[in-house]
Amino acid sequence: MNTHILFEHPLNEKMRTWLRIEFLTQQLSRHLPIADHSTALHFFRNVGDLLDVIERGDVRTELLKELERQQRKLQAWTEVPGVDQNRIDSLRQQLKQSSSTLMAAPRVGQFLREDRLIGLVRQRLSIPGGCCSFDLPTLHMWLHMPQEQRDSQVKGWMDSLAPMHQALTLILDLVRQSAPFRKQTSLNGFYQDNGDDADLLRLHLSLSDQLYPQISGHKSRFAIRFMPLDSENGIVPERLDFELACC
Repeated sequence: MNTHILFEHPLNEKMRTWLRIEFLTQQLSRHLPIADHSTALHFFRNVGDLLDVIERGDVRTELLKELERQQRKLQAWTEVPGVDQNRIDSLRQQLKQSSSTLMAAPRVGQFLREDRLIGLVRQRLSIPGGCCSFDLPTLHMWLHMPQEQRDSQVKGWMDSLAPMHQALTLILDLVRQSAPFRKQTSLNGFYQDNGDDADLLRLHLSLSDQLYPQISGHKSRFAIRFMPLDSENGIVPERLDFELACC
C-alpha cells in the first residue's frame, strides 16, 4: 500500500501561531480523563505551552480580523455563477456567529492564567522532576480527588478555550479548502514557486520515497528542498512527483 503523508508549512507568523495553537489544543484532549500523574503532566505541560503561545500576541484580534476577511471572500463568491448559495450562506452565518461569540468571551487564556492549580504546576514544569509529590503536594492531593470532581474542573478549563477553538477551526478549515492539490515535480530535490499571498503550503508525499520537505519563504515566494530520512544512505531522485496546495 502506497501511504501518503501530509506536511503543512505556514508562510507567515500569524499562520505559524495558529497551527501551534491547533496542535496544542488537540494534545489537551488526547489523554483525557486525567487519572494519574502521567496524564496530568501531559495536560498541564500542554496548557503551559498553549499559554506561552497565546501570550506572545493578541490572538483574539487576529482571529476576528480573519473571520471578517473570510466573510468578505465568501461575499465575493456569491457573485460567481453556479455557486452553492446555501453553502455560502451557511458558512457566512457560522463566521458571524463565531465572531460574536469570540468578541463576547473574556481575553483568550485568562481563565487558565488565573487558575491557582495551573499556575502552581506551570511554575514547576521547568524543573526536572519538579512535579513529584513532595515538590507539588497540591497536585498530588488533586489527583486523589474523586474523578468526577477532576473531570468537572478540566471541562471548565476546556470550555474557556471553546470560543477561540471554534473560530480557529472554522478559519483553518476554510484556508485548507481554499486551494486544490496539484501535481508538481521537483528537479534534483528542489522546487520553488510564487506564493501569491498564500498563508499555508500543504504537501502530499509518498512514504515509500522516505523523503521530507525543508521549506523556506513567505507569502510571495517559497522554496522546497527534499531531504532523505536516512541522511547517510538515502537517495533523492532526479525527478520527484508530489502534490502541492498553496492555500
